[in-house]
Amino acid sequence: MKINLGKKEIIHFIGIGGIGMSGLALIMKQLGFKIQGSDISVNKNIERLKKNNIKIFTKHKISNLNKANIIVISSAIKNNNIELNAAKKKDLPIYKRGDMLAHMTSLKKNIVVAGSHGKTTTTSLIANVFSKAKLDPTIINGGVINSINNSAKLGKSEWCVLESDESDGSFIKVPFTYSIITNIDREHMDFYKSEDNLKKHFEKFISNVPSFGKAFLCIDDVNNRSLLKKNLVKNYFTYGVNKDSNFRITNIKYKLNRSIFDLIIKIPNKKKISVNNIEIPLIGFHNISNAAATFALTSHIGISTSLIKKSLKDFQGVERRFNKVFDFNGVTFFDDYAHHPTEIKEVLNGVKKSFLNKKVISIFQPHRISRLNDLSNDFSKSFKNSDQVLLCPVYKAGEKIKLKFKYEKFAKDISKNSKALVIMVNQKQDLVNFFKNNLKGNEIVIGMGAGSISGWLKELKNFLKQ
Repeated sequence: MKINLGKKEIIHFIGIGGIGMSGLALIMKQLGFKIQGSDISVNKNIERLKKNNIKIFTKHKISNLNKANIIVISSAIKNNNIELNAAKKKDLPIYKRGDMLAHMTSLKKNIVVAGSHGKTTTTSLIANVFSKAKLDPTIINGGVINSINNSAKLGKSEWCVLESDESDGSFIKVPFTYSIITNIDREHMDFYKSEDNLKKHFEKFISNVPSFGKAFLCIDDVNNRSLLKKNLVKNYFTYGVNKDSNFRITNIKYKLNRSIFDLIIKIPNKKKISVNNIEIPLIGFHNISNAAATFALTSHIGISTSLIKKSLKDFQGVERRFNKVFDFNGVTFFDDYAHHPTEIKEVLNGVKKSFLNKKVISIFQPHRISRLNDLSNDFSKSFKNSDQVLLCPVYKAGEKIKLKFKYEKFAKDISKNSKALVIMVNQKQDLVNFFKNNLKGNEIVIGMGAGSISGWLKELKNFLKQ
């Protein structure tokens, strides 16, 4: 899709507060475009945009479009949105975020990170290596990178490191020189409708690899292996613990708050080499896999092993990816974005291996009724490495569909299938009361979800310390 943009036109973002939309809006502002946007409430993303002099409307209204020439919409915007309908009546050009992103990055050497899980951390790790190598990339990420305190940054080089968005299928439109597929999982079924359709999108994505580029795939993932069998363009390398990996993960060591591993590198027509003691300040095998992907790609383009290792070791992390929030009476509280069964299992597996002899308490806020309806059985089995689960109400994210089962039954299913003690909580005060009365000092607490749970945790800190 060809998009013609003039820098005098006002581009209005509907749903600008989302992490992906805010990142794109910031980059376009820094490129000299006139940007404004609207959302239903203020959040950290919007505060960052305001600091960059982007005009924000904190309510959807027809009058917000009075001076707008072009509309960009988030995949979260529904067809009945008042601004979207007004734009249609005005016959304004309307573009999805993915289309605009593809246009803005069309002249860059793009590194696109795709997959169902691990994209944000992998993108952040690659961006960190590129920055340490003084390659000054443009960065568009799905989370706030702590080292730059933002999810997006306009670089001066030809490189762009970006996280794709597979929620609406638009990731296949973004051109890339190099790509990573971390994994393919049953996610965003409200858009794809079937796993077959989901896989077809990834087949299309990997077929886009240019002859002068390369794709990198984790072949520990069964769906990625299936993808490679169908792929006629053999321009890829693989990574993982699988013995056939080009970048094979070995000798894993889990430490408190960090992980160490080796890589055995087997590239056709090249001498096999080993890289030992790669260290990351992250826990869990999923993050080792993300780091292996980062090493594979950045070493392939010519960045030195010593610089990559130092960049990985010095990584400062990403907001909401197992971040420590506070300590209370000897108990550490963490915040994590995990909102899918696979993500929850990976986080808890990492916790069990790194925090030995600690009692694990999970605060879980399910995100979206559609996801819970689709994956309730998988969710109920994902807390096997948690001793207790504090189950919060569902964060609906604007969905107005009905839950297909009793919520109390869901709690019982978690207890039965994960062998964890489940306590249902209705509001923040219930969490305050629980933690004031039930902590012994040998626990760690993890808040998990993509909704308001992060805010709850920050408020919990204040309530407990009063």
